[in-house]
Amino acid sequence: MTGPATGPATGPATGPATGPAHFGARFRAALDARGPFCVGIDPHAALLHDWGLTDDVAGLERFALSVVDAVAPWCSVVKPQSAFYERFGSRGVAVLEQVIEASRAAGALVLLDVKRGDIGSTSQAYADAYLDPASPLAADAITVSPYLGFGSLSPFVDAARRHDAGLFVLALTSNKEGPEVQHASVMPGESVGERMLEHLRTLNDDAAPLGSFGAVVGATIDNAIDERTVSFDVNGPILAPGFGAQGGTAADIRRIFGSAAGNVTASSSREVLRAGPDAAAMRDAVRRANDALVGLG
Repeated sequence: MTGPATGPATGPATGPATGPAHFGARFRAALDARGPFCVGIDPHAALLHDWGLTDDVAGLERFALSVVDAVAPWCSVVKPQSAFYERFGSRGVAVLEQVIEASRAAGALVLLDVKRGDIGSTSQAYADAYLDPASPLAADAITVSPYLGFGSLSPFVDAARRHDAGLFVLALTSNKEGPEVQHASVMPGESVGERMLEHLRTLNDDAAPLGSFGAVVGATIDNAIDERTVSFDVNGPILAPGFGAQGGTAADIRRIFGSAAGNVTASSSREVLRAGPDAAAMRDAVRRANDALVGLG
């Protein structure tokens, strides 16, 4: 592997993150080249304050682009959370556009965390906004919610296929409210979350080296539901938020995902951002995370 996990302290990591290949292939190449760590670029008001910045658009722009400059040349995936930009209105969304453009120019895949989910023409409009290269908000992949029924995601699936983009579908999340829906039984021996994983297996069937339709699974969950061990091998990417400061460890990734651990990008925001505004310290945090995660597969 090249990049921050084993590479020199000077100069960015190598490895293409964008190009004509479908998202699953780009994701696999990015993790192989740069390591499995994903940096969340989440400009919480408290973080802006800790950096000595004002909680306004100027502070947002300074914060977000400083993070991009520090980490995007080194990590495989960056994950800006759209809500922290939207709270500033159109000028905040303009900063998000800059974050997407600059991160991709630095070679990182951009996973835009929007968790959209609706039906019909509304889903199509969201898909056009976030997956069509003609849009200034177009990312390599986005998070989506299937809880209006997995079929409601069809416009996102079609757009992802058309534009070689990816989706990360909420499946088994680690928030305490999640089990109320995700652990509910669809039928005896199958939970709602497991049904979402089965849909992803179908979408990724026969894809190589990896499908483009991934799952969001918390890095701190119990991988058993009603005493059944859940299989996360969906032949696609897996986003595991909650690594690092929120308690998830490399050992948890191995425990939860088993044979699918090599397809996991473990995500943390605070683990890196609280090291700022020192760019070298943020890069070192990326290195340490990648070092901890190397060899998951």
